[in-house]
Amino acid sequence: MAWTVALPEIVLAVGVMVLLMLGVFRGDRGTGLVAVLTSLLLIGVLVVSLLSPSGPAMGGLFIENGFTGFVKVLILLGSAVAIVMAMDFCSREGMQRFEYPLLMALATLGMLMMVSADDFIALYLGLELQSLSVYVLAAFRRDSVRSTEAGLKYFVLGALSSGMLLYGCSLIYGFSAHTGFTDVAQVLANAETVPLGVAAGIVFVAAGLAFKVSAVPFHMWTPDVYEGAPTPITAFMAVAPKIAAMALFVRVLHGPFGDLVDVWQQVIVFISLASMILGAFAAIVQTNIKRLMAYSSIGHVGYALVGLAAGTKAGVAGVLIYFAIYLFMNVGTFACILSMRRGGRMVEGLEDLAGLSKTHPLMAAALAAFMFSMAGIPPLAGFWGKLYVFQAAVGAELYFLAVIGVVTSVVSCFYYLRIVKLMYFDEASDPLDRTIGREMAAVLGVSAAVILLFILVPGPITGPATAAAAALFGG
Repeated sequence: MAWTVALPEIVLAVGVMVLLMLGVFRGDRGTGLVAVLTSLLLIGVLVVSLLSPSGPAMGGLFIENGFTGFVKVLILLGSAVAIVMAMDFCSREGMQRFEYPLLMALATLGMLMMVSADDFIALYLGLELQSLSVYVLAAFRRDSVRSTEAGLKYFVLGALSSGMLLYGCSLIYGFSAHTGFTDVAQVLANAETVPLGVAAGIVFVAAGLAFKVSAVPFHMWTPDVYEGAPTPITAFMAVAPKIAAMALFVRVLHGPFGDLVDVWQQVIVFISLASMILGAFAAIVQTNIKRLMAYSSIGHVGYALVGLAAGTKAGVAGVLIYFAIYLFMNVGTFACILSMRRGGRMVEGLEDLAGLSKTHPLMAAALAAFMFSMAGIPPLAGFWGKLYVFQAAVGAELYFLAVIGVVTSVVSCFYYLRIVKLMYFDEASDPLDRTIGREMAAVLGVSAAVILLFILVPGPITGPATAAAAALFGG
């Protein structure tokens, strides 16, 4: 039956409604139970996603294939880990509200919907469900001025980007008379020349999606929102929504506009170059680790866009491999950030990492591995992620883009290695607390293992990613 194609989304939607009723009846006393059940629900949906059949559904609005399946695994894994990482933080910081994990689950539902959208209307519905949930999460800490400001900035700028995206979709519909990806692709394939309105529509859609992945010049919200939002939400925003938005970016450009690579390639090349350059240089002066991670994420988006700019199957495979590795690097790093406490209170300054190797040697070693990997130092996983996208750029003869990527990677080594220097060579005037939760220790251990062992066992990531890219291209 066609509806079984969308079974993961159906299971998640029904599960969230059930857990919402549980939360209503138990109140905030049931927050821990709701959080655990939500994590288990997401893992269950992940299993259902692996077993669900491929094909179209809902009159062509929805599609499931190898590409969407791979991305959904990353999204569900990132969301489940983010909820687990938030449990201890919420209990310590007085944020025990049952709506917290449910909003993350609703955002995840929107991500799954937008990744599988095969129509611009379905795309917008999924995107807004995800965005509205994250707007609320960013401002969830109502007694914090920074959190409220972060939510307001994200909402206002997000509404602007949604308007640009909708305007682009309306232009494409006006010149093609269709909203379905397949129908639009057929109309453009039969056209002698690309209508100017369609080209303008592609630019506006790309601008709206660039905001969602925080690519330059639509990155202005990222540092302030990352710094102001509660740290577990920052960790969530840095992984699952970013992976979903990048997957949507890939699907839109290679779906209805797959034959128009010459039209959109220069736009992607520009935002990729700008993101890599700004991410590398702006992070150098940061003293708050969450702001540094914000600029780092902008740079990483720039590297991933190198693969998209290539416009090839190898480029898409490189993007998927890059973001699979990016997921583990980021959840591990944010597990370290969430464990940084002094006198029971959260700290976020880079100087607070001084002497970490003496009080938390294992955590310092894991964080050093994540920093080396993000910098792209071999043989860690981050190096291979960059290598795949740069190889795709060279294969597409985008030599300048690959060269700038390598140069900005070298520049970014400064602020990543500065963290290692603080942990191992500086003395802490006031060391951090020695306690670290079991959940954080597990996240750190698994993430570090993936980053360190990728060179020995790359198959579990590279094999499915290559197959997912082939599915997108009909292979």
